[in-house]
Parts: sequence; structure tokens; C-alpha cells
Amino acid sequence: MIKGARQRQADDPVLADILALIQKSFAYMDGRIDPPSSMLVLTIADIARQCESGEVWSIGAPVKACVFLTRKPDCLYLGKMAVASEARGQGLGAQLVEIAAQRALALGYHTLELQTRIELIENYRIFAALGFTKTAETAHPGYDRVTSITMRKAIGA
Repeated sequence: MIKGARQRQADDPVLADILALIQKSFAYMDGRIDPPSSMLVLTIADIARQCESGEVWSIGAPVKACVFLTRKPDCLYLGKMAVASEARGQGLGAQLVEIAAQRALALGYHTLELQTRIELIENYRIFAALGFTKTAETAHPGYDRVTSITMRKAIGA
């Protein structure tokens, strides 16, 4: 596993730091994406539930990067991936993807999946550089236009 990476538990006091990291890292999206990010209503209790129903991983002390992992029928889904602004460019995003790949293989999956908002062109460029390819375009409920891009990465095949 990646040095300094930890899987978090529902009662972990670091969940507040993870929430703060996500809020700070996603703040630039405010007013830029429509519909607004679910981060705006995310709570520590939500993160604790994610720890129980899926996995929450973080890197660093203090927390510099995090990702939520959720099992889907045919893949492991990466959500709420965040890297502190002062830690960007240090490979932490790639390390989070590596953690996800290791966990996916351990759980019997050979595919990672994530979504990024259509407006965030820089995000899908970053994910493409990490080996993800666009597989679908989707719309949030109530929208008649594309709001998200789904990307996948084959692993361990």
C-alpha cells in the first residue's frame, strides 16, 4: 500500500479534516458547475456512512488527499477525490488512483470508474493522464443536457 495512506473508520476523528479538505478543494467549483456539488451538503455523518458502506482513504497527517471508494456491480467507483492545493503536483492524485486499483483488485474488480462534471475540462484531462477514458455522458435528474462525464480505467488485466 502507499506510504502514509490509511483507510478510515466511521469513528475516526480525522473525518472532520477530510470534510474540510473536500470543502476547500471543491470550493472552486461553486458557481462554475450546475447543478451545484453535493459537497455543499456533505457532513461528517455522511463520511462516516461512506466508511461503513464503502471505503474512505486518506494520505498524510495532516490529511493532504482523500478518496471515497464504492463497490458497484462491475467496478470500483472513485468519488470525492481531493488533494490539498498546497500538495498538488506531488503525485498524490496518482497515489489515490493506485490505492483504488489495489483495493479493486483485492475485491475482484478489474475496472475503476469515476465521474467529473462537464464544465471541469481540466479534471478530465488529469484523469485521462492517469489512464482513464471517457465511456459515457450523463445528466443529473431534471437536466436535459449533459452534466457529467463517466470515465473508466481497466486494471490488472
